[in-house]
Amino acid sequence: MNLLEVRGIETGYGASQVLFGVSFSIAAGEVATLLGRNGMGKTTTIRALFGLLRLRRGEIVFAGERIDGLPTDEIARRGIALVPEGRQIFPNLTVRENLAAFGANRSASAAPWTLERVFDFFPRLATRAEHMGHQLSGGEQQMLAIGRALMTNPRLLILDEATEGLAPLVREDIWKCLAALKTAGQTILVIDKYIKRLVALADVHTILERGRVVWQGNSAALAADRSLWHRFLGV
Repeated sequence: MNLLEVRGIETGYGASQVLFGVSFSIAAGEVATLLGRNGMGKTTTIRALFGLLRLRRGEIVFAGERIDGLPTDEIARRGIALVPEGRQIFPNLTVRENLAAFGANRSASAAPWTLERVFDFFPRLATRAEHMGHQLSGGEQQMLAIGRALMTNPRLLILDEATEGLAPLVREDIWKCLAALKTAGQTILVIDKYIKRLVALADVHTILERGRVVWQGNSAALAADRSLWHRFLGV
Protein backbone atom coordinates (compact mmCIF):
# COMPACT_ATOMS: atom_id res chain seq x y z
CA MET A 1 0.00 0.00 0.00
CA ASN A 2 1.21 3.49 -0.77
CA LEU A 3 2.00 5.64 2.24
CA LEU A 4 1.06 8.85 0.40
CA GLU A 5 -1.34 9.30 -2.48
CA VAL A 6 -1.91 12.72 -4.06
CA ARG A 7 -4.90 12.47 -6.35
CA GLY A 8 -5.63 15.16 -8.90
CA ILE A 9 -5.13 18.13 -6.61
CA GLU A 10 -5.82 21.68 -7.71
CA THR A 11 -5.09 24.76 -5.63
CA GLY A 12 -3.60 28.22 -5.78
CA TYR A 13 -3.43 31.66 -4.20
CA GLY A 14 -6.51 33.86 -4.32
CA ALA A 15 -7.82 33.99 -7.87
CA SER A 16 -4.59 32.50 -9.25
CA GLN A 17 -4.59 28.74 -9.80
CA VAL A 18 -1.16 27.11 -9.52
CA LEU A 19 -1.73 23.34 -9.52
CA PHE A 20 -3.79 21.57 -12.18
CA GLY A 21 -4.64 17.94 -11.41
CA VAL A 22 -1.33 16.96 -9.78
CA SER A 23 -1.14 13.26 -8.89
CA PHE A 24 1.67 11.08 -7.52
CA SER A 25 2.22 8.42 -4.88
CA ILE A 26 5.00 7.31 -2.55
CA ALA A 27 5.32 3.78 -1.19
CA ALA A 28 6.59 3.14 2.33
CA GLY A 29 10.38 3.11 2.41
CA GLU A 30 10.64 4.85 -0.95
CA VAL A 31 12.54 8.04 -1.79
CA ALA A 32 10.63 10.23 -4.24
CA THR A 33 11.29 13.63 -5.78
CA LEU A 34 9.34 16.58 -7.07
CA LEU A 35 11.29 18.18 -9.89
CA GLY A 36 10.89 21.26 -12.06
CA ARG A 37 12.20 24.75 -12.60
CA ASN A 38 11.49 27.50 -10.08
CA GLY A 39 7.88 28.58 -9.98
CA MET A 40 6.44 25.36 -11.42
CA GLY A 41 4.44 24.39 -8.34
CA LYS A 42 6.73 22.25 -6.20
CA THR A 43 6.52 24.29 -2.99
CA THR A 44 2.82 24.92 -3.58
CA THR A 45 2.36 21.14 -3.65
CA ILE A 46 4.15 20.85 -0.31
CA ARG A 47 1.99 23.61 1.16
CA ALA A 48 -1.10 21.73 0.01
CA LEU A 49 0.17 18.53 1.63
CA PHE A 50 0.45 20.34 4.96
CA GLY A 51 -2.97 21.96 4.75
CA LEU A 52 -1.57 25.45 4.29
CA LEU A 53 -3.57 25.77 1.08
CA ARG A 54 -7.15 24.58 0.70
CA LEU A 55 -7.72 22.20 -2.19
CA ARG A 56 -10.12 23.27 -4.89
CA ARG A 57 -10.28 19.74 -6.25
CA GLY A 58 -8.71 16.36 -5.57
CA GLU A 59 -7.67 14.59 -2.39
CA ILE A 60 -4.61 13.67 -0.35
CA VAL A 61 -4.49 10.27 1.34
CA PHE A 62 -1.85 9.41 3.96
CA ALA A 63 -1.59 5.95 5.51
CA GLY A 64 -5.00 5.08 4.08
CA GLU A 65 -6.85 8.14 5.40
CA ARG A 66 -7.69 11.44 3.77
CA ILE A 67 -5.81 14.36 5.32
CA ASP A 68 -6.86 17.21 3.04
CA GLY A 69 -9.00 19.56 5.07
CA LEU A 70 -7.24 18.74 8.34
CA PRO A 71 -5.39 21.49 10.23
CA THR A 72 -1.64 21.59 9.78
CA ASP A 73 -0.83 20.48 13.32
CA GLU A 74 -3.04 17.41 12.94
CA ILE A 75 -1.35 16.51 9.65
CA ALA A 76 2.02 16.75 11.40
CA ARG A 77 0.77 14.52 14.21
CA ARG A 78 -0.18 11.90 11.63
CA GLY A 79 3.54 11.52 10.96
CA ILE A 80 4.61 13.98 8.26
CA ALA A 81 7.61 16.22 8.95
CA LEU A 82 8.99 19.06 6.85
CA VAL A 83 12.49 20.45 6.51
CA PRO A 84 11.43 23.78 5.01
CA GLU A 85 13.19 25.93 2.48
CA GLY A 86 15.33 28.40 4.44
CA ARG A 87 15.58 25.95 7.40
CA GLN A 88 13.61 28.17 9.82
CA ILE A 89 15.29 26.97 12.99
CA PHE A 90 14.83 28.94 16.22
CA PRO A 91 17.80 31.35 16.29
CA ASN A 92 17.56 32.11 20.02
CA LEU A 93 17.43 28.51 21.18
CA THR A 94 20.44 26.24 21.53
CA VAL A 95 20.93 23.26 19.25
CA ARG A 96 19.84 20.99 22.10
CA GLU A 97 16.72 23.08 22.75
CA ASN A 98 15.81 23.20 19.04
CA LEU A 99 15.89 19.40 18.96
CA ALA A 100 14.22 18.75 22.30
CA ALA A 101 11.30 21.03 21.44
CA PHE A 102 10.24 18.63 18.67
CA GLY A 103 10.71 15.31 20.45
CA ALA A 104 7.75 12.98 19.81
CA ASN A 105 7.49 9.36 18.72
CA ARG A 106 4.70 9.91 16.21
CA SER A 107 5.40 6.70 14.31
CA ALA A 108 5.46 4.60 17.51
CA SER A 109 8.91 3.40 16.49
CA ALA A 110 10.58 0.71 18.56
CA ALA A 111 13.88 2.55 18.03
CA PRO A 112 12.88 6.22 17.99
CA TRP A 113 15.03 9.20 17.18
CA THR A 114 16.31 10.79 20.39
CA LEU A 115 18.77 13.58 21.16
CA GLU A 116 21.53 11.01 21.49
CA ARG A 117 20.67 9.35 18.20
CA VAL A 118 20.57 12.67 16.35
CA PHE A 119 23.93 13.65 17.85
CA ASP A 120 25.37 10.29 16.75
CA PHE A 121 23.99 10.87 13.25
CA PHE A 122 25.26 14.46 13.11
CA PRO A 123 28.47 14.61 15.20
CA ARG A 124 28.93 18.27 14.29
CA LEU A 125 25.69 19.08 16.10
CA ALA A 126 26.92 17.25 19.18
CA THR A 127 29.95 19.53 19.36
CA ARG A 128 27.67 22.57 18.96
CA ALA A 129 24.93 21.39 21.31
CA GLU A 130 24.99 24.48 23.53
CA HIS A 131 25.42 27.02 20.72
CA MET A 132 22.50 29.18 19.69
CA GLY A 133 20.82 28.57 16.36
CA HIS A 134 22.08 31.85 14.91
CA GLN A 135 25.67 30.89 15.70
CA LEU A 136 25.64 27.91 13.33
CA SER A 137 26.89 27.81 9.76
CA GLY A 138 24.40 27.23 6.96
CA GLY A 139 25.33 23.56 6.76
CA GLU A 140 24.98 23.10 10.50
CA GLN A 141 21.60 24.81 10.40
CA GLN A 142 20.45 22.39 7.70
CA MET A 143 21.65 19.45 9.76
CA LEU A 144 19.74 20.88 12.70
CA ALA A 145 16.60 21.32 10.59
CA ILE A 146 16.82 17.68 9.48
CA GLY A 147 17.54 16.50 13.01
CA ARG A 148 14.60 18.51 14.34
CA ALA A 149 12.29 16.85 11.81
CA LEU A 150 13.66 13.41 12.68
CA MET A 151 12.97 14.06 16.37
CA THR A 152 9.25 13.84 15.54
CA ASN A 153 9.92 10.28 14.27
CA PRO A 154 7.99 10.88 11.07
CA ARG A 155 6.61 8.26 8.73
CA LEU A 156 7.24 10.68 5.85
CA LEU A 157 10.12 13.18 5.79
CA ILE A 158 9.82 16.03 3.28
CA LEU A 159 12.75 18.27 2.35
CA ASP A 160 12.09 21.45 0.38
CA GLU A 161 15.31 22.61 -1.36
CA ALA A 162 17.40 20.14 0.58
CA THR A 163 20.84 21.55 -0.28
CA GLU A 164 20.04 25.09 -1.42
CA GLY A 165 22.82 27.59 -0.68
CA LEU A 166 25.21 25.08 0.85
CA ALA A 167 28.92 24.79 0.10
CA PRO A 168 29.83 21.74 -2.03
CA LEU A 169 31.45 19.79 0.80
CA VAL A 170 28.54 20.43 3.13
CA ARG A 171 26.11 19.53 0.36
CA GLU A 172 27.90 16.21 0.06
CA ASP A 173 27.36 15.60 3.78
CA ILE A 174 23.62 16.14 3.34
CA TRP A 175 23.44 13.68 0.43
CA LYS A 176 25.24 11.09 2.55
CA CYS A 177 22.78 11.76 5.36
CA LEU A 178 19.80 11.20 3.05
CA ALA A 179 21.33 8.01 1.69
CA ALA A 180 21.78 6.71 5.23
CA LEU A 181 18.16 7.54 6.05
CA LYS A 182 17.02 5.68 2.94
CA THR A 183 19.06 2.64 3.98
CA ALA A 184 17.34 2.81 7.37
CA GLY A 185 13.94 2.62 5.64
CA GLN A 186 12.83 6.24 6.02
CA THR A 187 10.24 7.34 3.46
CA ILE A 188 11.37 10.64 1.94
CA LEU A 189 10.10 13.25 -0.52
CA VAL A 190 12.84 15.59 -1.77
CA ILE A 191 12.82 18.83 -3.73
CA ASP A 192 16.24 19.83 -5.03
CA LYS A 193 17.93 20.94 -8.24
CA TYR A 194 20.92 18.57 -8.27
CA ILE A 195 19.49 16.02 -10.66
CA LYS A 196 22.51 13.71 -10.82
CA ARG A 197 22.46 13.25 -7.06
CA LEU A 198 18.69 12.77 -7.00
CA VAL A 199 18.89 10.10 -9.70
CA ALA A 200 21.43 8.25 -7.57
CA LEU A 201 19.40 8.65 -4.38
CA ALA A 202 15.71 8.42 -5.27
CA ASP A 203 13.50 5.63 -6.56
CA VAL A 204 10.80 7.59 -8.38
CA HIS A 205 10.42 11.09 -9.78
CA THR A 206 7.62 13.48 -10.71
CA ILE A 207 8.34 16.49 -12.95
CA LEU A 208 6.08 19.54 -12.77
CA GLU A 209 5.74 22.16 -15.48
CA ARG A 210 3.43 25.12 -14.88
CA GLY A 211 1.55 23.25 -12.17
CA ARG A 212 0.98 20.07 -14.17
CA VAL A 213 2.64 16.67 -14.06
CA VAL A 214 4.54 16.27 -17.35
CA TRP A 215 6.57 13.15 -16.57
CA GLN A 216 6.78 10.39 -13.96
CA GLY A 217 9.12 7.45 -13.76
CA ASN A 218 11.98 5.74 -11.99
CA SER A 219 15.62 6.75 -11.80
CA ALA A 220 16.72 4.45 -14.60
CA ALA A 221 14.23 6.07 -16.98
CA LEU A 222 15.18 9.61 -15.94
CA ALA A 223 18.89 8.91 -16.23
CA ALA A 224 18.38 7.45 -19.71
CA ASP A 225 16.46 10.41 -21.15
CA ARG A 226 18.61 13.52 -20.85
CA SER A 227 16.15 15.42 -23.07
CA LEU A 228 13.88 15.63 -20.02
CA TRP A 229 16.65 17.36 -18.10
CA HIS A 230 16.98 20.07 -20.73
CA ARG A 231 13.25 20.49 -21.48
CA PHE A 232 11.93 20.65 -17.93
CA LEU A 233 14.80 21.01 -15.48
CA GLY A 234 17.06 23.59 -17.05
CA VAL A 235 20.14 21.39 -16.88
